[in-house]
Amino acid sequence: MALELTSGASESSEPRGIMDYVRLARKIDSDAQFEKAPANRRIKIAVLSSFTLGGFKEAFLVRCVDEGISPKIYIGGYNQYNQEILDPASALYAFRPDLVILMLDTRTIAGEHYLQPYAMTDDQRREWVRKTFEMITSLVDKVQKGTSARVIVNNFEVPTHSPLGIIENRTPFGFRDSVLALNSELREEFRGKPSVFLFDYESFASKVGKENLLDYTMYYLGDIRVSPQLVPRLCDGYIPYVRAMLSMTKKCLVLDLDNILWGGIIGEDGLGGIKLGPTPEGSPFFEFQKYVLSLYQRGVILAINSANNPEDALEVFRQHPYMVLKEEHFASIKINWDDKISNMKAIAEEIEIGVDSLVFVDDSNVNRELIRQALPEVTVVDIPQDPALYLKTLEELRVFDSLQLTDEDKKRGQMYAEQRKRVEFQGVVGDITEYLKALGQVVTIENLNQLNLPRISQLSQKTNQFNTTTRRYLEGDVRKMADSGNFLVVGIRVQDKFGDSGLTGVAIVEKGGDKWRIDCLLLSCRVIGRKVEDALLAYIMDQARKGGARTLVGEFIPTKKNAPAKNFYRTRGFTQTSVKDGVEIWEYSLKEPVAYPQYLQVVVK
Repeated sequence: MALELTSGASESSEPRGIMDYVRLARKIDSDAQFEKAPANRRIKIAVLSSFTLGGFKEAFLVRCVDEGISPKIYIGGYNQYNQEILDPASALYAFRPDLVILMLDTRTIAGEHYLQPYAMTDDQRREWVRKTFEMITSLVDKVQKGTSARVIVNNFEVPTHSPLGIIENRTPFGFRDSVLALNSELREEFRGKPSVFLFDYESFASKVGKENLLDYTMYYLGDIRVSPQLVPRLCDGYIPYVRAMLSMTKKCLVLDLDNILWGGIIGEDGLGGIKLGPTPEGSPFFEFQKYVLSLYQRGVILAINSANNPEDALEVFRQHPYMVLKEEHFASIKINWDDKISNMKAIAEEIEIGVDSLVFVDDSNVNRELIRQALPEVTVVDIPQDPALYLKTLEELRVFDSLQLTDEDKKRGQMYAEQRKRVEFQGVVGDITEYLKALGQVVTIENLNQLNLPRISQLSQKTNQFNTTTRRYLEGDVRKMADSGNFLVVGIRVQDKFGDSGLTGVAIVEKGGDKWRIDCLLLSCRVIGRKVEDALLAYIMDQARKGGARTLVGEFIPTKKNAPAKNFYRTRGFTQTSVKDGVEIWEYSLKEPVAYPQYLQVVVK
């Protein structure tokens, strides 16, 4: 939703100062919104700080609501972070947060030495780094033991001042060096912890300008260490974490062609007349393409939605010497004279993702507004008129951020592009049996291990369509279930003649004597309908029979998005026995062995 001001600023204007956010926040009944919001759009956030956070709660609330997120926000007492974390009976733990933000600052942790850093020797500064590091990691450990929350820890602003002036850099281990060392230690410590993230406050401070960060009048009056006018921008820095936690990360970048990937109109200017390459006019498009390719390489799916003659446009991809992006980088290519709304729907259907996973870039105000009105779920980028600002706009677009980057993520763009070839191949072959034979599928089923744990957890949090229960599990949850010995946790990988689809399915099954229960079974939509789901189910049945089970129980919890999984158990011979609190219970007798499907090879690791 988009919030508008009705007082203190002109109608429909964007909030300009912190008081605008305070006024807007007063209009939001956050408790009521939280209770009404679906589970995947609500979150409880606790913020603990070493300084006054005037206006932060209000700005953060408004920014979240504007993103379609319903938060409850708890702000800890002034400089009470230690007491709140160390006291198990504190309001922090009573709040039961999903996310804890630990916002400490350099002035606080340095204490008197912030302005007199050379009252310490080099060795004393090294000791200060060690003790401060231990203090912060100990606090984080306490939070993790006392809650199931994820934790964001700010790193520290490196001071620009030094009493040594121009010879600061000649000191073996100066004050700036000590803060840099602390930041480095924290980065290494939290790099391998899936539930802890380091917010780069040093980069934030540099970006907004360290000389702008502190309003000295406000600092001395109220110990406010972030200028109120910069508080909304600081909130924006945390939004990508919240969005990713709620599985709201966008998946696909949909691009227009003319005046987006190159300057000019290919149908009118021709191959030699468009602007693209290392020239003043061509460089903005050349570098824009390079950055788009970097997004593809980190797993963002690419698609084209362009009004053009296909032959003209594809000639650029195939013939232009400075065309960075190639046809094989795109999972869906819609170059035609159909309306862009229909194309956008067709792209989502072809890639088998929700329309709400799409991000649209087009230089036409008319086209952007059409998509906004017809498909409000699509993120439409307000691309500036000046191509020189294209790259900056895309770099600042934080909708693709995720909390982890697996090997499958890095290959996702390639995998979806390969899926386009499968669809084209299926259209040529026609008969589904011949298609499955010709694919040459190899399905590998593997138990949970350290390498596939992040991906298994990620799939449980992100998969919506073919997902029987849509239960979300963090890495710690999955590991705990597997370590208990009471659960079978497996992932499934798929390869065929077109490439490796990676780890695309997960099953978590609770063992229980003569009755085993499928807690969740999920699969990426790009491998559904190729008997992969039947291979996974056959493996579960085989393991259950070997474990002494006589009945396999499947559960289905309907959501707005998981209709593709609705009839999975019914069409596999299960019988519905009850519906309890919205959960459909299905049962299958394991009297006879179940055969694996034909036309694919199953490997169990």
